[in-house]
Amino acid sequence: MKINIKVKPNSKQEKVEKISDSEVILWVRAPAKEGRANAAAIKLLSVYLDLPKSRINIAQGNNSKNKVVELL
Repeated sequence: MKINIKVKPNSKQEKVEKISDSEVILWVRAPAKEGRANAAAIKLLSVYLDLPKSRINIAQGNNSKNKVVELL
Protein backbone atom coordinates (compact mmCIF):
# COMPACT_ATOMS: atom_id res chain seq x y z
CA MET A 1 0.00 0.00 0.00
CA LYS A 2 1.30 3.47 -0.85
CA ILE A 3 0.51 6.72 0.98
CA ASN A 4 1.24 10.26 -0.15
CA ILE A 5 2.60 12.34 2.71
CA LYS A 6 3.65 15.95 3.09
CA VAL A 7 6.27 16.58 5.77
CA LYS A 8 6.51 19.94 7.49
CA PRO A 9 9.88 20.06 9.33
CA ASN A 10 10.88 22.46 12.15
CA SER A 11 7.37 22.48 13.61
CA LYS A 12 6.66 23.38 17.21
CA GLN A 13 4.70 20.19 17.77
CA GLU A 14 4.51 16.76 16.20
CA LYS A 15 1.13 15.80 14.80
CA VAL A 16 -0.57 13.89 12.02
CA GLU A 17 -3.51 15.10 9.93
CA LYS A 18 -5.31 12.59 7.74
CA ILE A 19 -6.59 14.18 4.52
CA SER A 20 -7.90 11.00 2.89
CA ASP A 21 -7.19 7.27 2.96
CA SER A 22 -4.04 7.79 0.90
CA GLU A 23 -2.94 11.31 1.95
CA VAL A 24 -1.43 12.47 5.26
CA ILE A 25 0.28 15.65 6.49
CA LEU A 26 2.99 15.22 9.14
CA TRP A 27 4.42 17.98 11.32
CA VAL A 28 7.81 17.02 12.81
CA ARG A 29 10.19 18.91 15.07
CA ALA A 30 13.33 17.67 13.35
CA PRO A 31 15.08 19.88 10.79
CA ALA A 32 15.30 18.91 7.14
CA LYS A 33 19.03 18.18 7.35
CA GLU A 34 20.89 14.91 6.94
CA GLY A 35 17.66 12.86 6.80
CA ARG A 36 16.52 13.85 10.29
CA ALA A 37 13.04 14.92 9.13
CA ASN A 38 12.64 11.68 7.17
CA ALA A 39 13.55 9.60 10.22
CA ALA A 40 11.17 11.61 12.41
CA ALA A 41 8.40 11.24 9.82
CA ILE A 42 8.85 7.47 9.69
CA LYS A 43 8.82 7.29 13.50
CA LEU A 44 5.67 9.43 13.78
CA LEU A 45 3.93 7.50 11.02
CA SER A 46 4.79 4.18 12.67
CA VAL A 47 3.17 5.32 15.92
CA TYR A 48 0.13 6.68 14.09
CA LEU A 49 -0.40 3.51 12.00
CA ASP A 50 0.74 1.14 14.77
CA LEU A 51 3.34 -0.47 12.49
CA PRO A 52 7.02 -1.17 13.13
CA LYS A 53 9.41 1.34 11.54
CA SER A 54 10.96 -1.45 9.49
CA ARG A 55 7.69 -1.84 7.54
CA ILE A 56 7.65 1.80 6.38
CA ASN A 57 9.80 2.78 3.40
CA ILE A 58 10.10 6.11 1.57
CA ALA A 59 9.58 5.10 -2.05
CA GLN A 60 9.83 8.57 -3.64
CA GLY A 61 10.77 12.05 -2.53
CA ASN A 62 13.71 11.53 -0.18
CA ASN A 63 14.79 15.17 -0.67
CA SER A 64 11.31 16.65 -1.01
CA LYS A 65 8.53 17.67 1.37
CA ASN A 66 6.08 15.61 -0.72
CA LYS A 67 6.82 11.91 -0.39
CA VAL A 68 5.37 8.57 -1.36
CA VAL A 69 5.63 6.06 1.47
CA GLU A 70 5.27 2.35 0.92
CA LEU A 71 3.89 0.19 3.70
CA LEU A 72 5.37 -3.30 3.56
